[in-house]
Amino acid sequence: MNRLSLARGVLLDLDGTLFDTAPDLVAALNALRSEQGLPPLPAALLASAVGHGSVPMIARGFDLAPSDPRFEPLRERFLALYHDNLSEHTRPYDGMEGVLDHLEAADIPWGIVTNKPGWLTHPLMEALGYQHRPSCVVTGDDLARRKPHPFQIETGCQAIGLAPAECLVVGDAERDIQAGRRAGTMTLAATYGYLSGDDRVSRWGADGLIIQPGEILRWVATASAAALAPESLAV
Repeated sequence: MNRLSLARGVLLDLDGTLFDTAPDLVAALNALRSEQGLPPLPAALLASAVGHGSVPMIARGFDLAPSDPRFEPLRERFLALYHDNLSEHTRPYDGMEGVLDHLEAADIPWGIVTNKPGWLTHPLMEALGYQHRPSCVVTGDDLARRKPHPFQIETGCQAIGLAPAECLVVGDAERDIQAGRRAGTMTLAATYGYLSGDDRVSRWGADGLIIQPGEILRWVATASAAALAPESLAV
């Protein structure tokens, strides 16, 4: 199988790719700021930090370095606040539900590979009714190494019963693309996700860039995708 053949399985990042989790993450950060007697920050100021975990959220939200003794207590409280309200406004991106329905109808396995810890991922999946849909869910605390290391992707491929060369990795961060490339999968950069002005997506080395979830179907071996020649899918 050459690198731009159609995939037989799909592995999705979660935050910024499958679900728009930003509203609940921003709400938790601003709830924490309120507890500290500070005014809320606009979502736009936090957008680029959302997809990179709690450390950049606290750094951006409180202008603190991780070495500051106040940092870790704030981070732990932020995660607790988020856990208690993680599905209030989080939803799949527009068009993603149709993509998943199409994959499932075509017997194309799909899974989630995320650096988000399992104690946040699994409750979120259950709250949104997605707990039984993916063929695998590989979270940030399941394994010793996380993206950009390829181990999570390799584990996801094994879980859905396919070789990496048969799989497509979709993510909105450079680490997603790095992990997929190192594992030997095809890769798509989701430009609708949590990008910052510093991101140079065209330099990540992804096999393709997509601006909305429906474009994923052009890269998988479904009836609708089969009419597209692989060379038409390149960046």
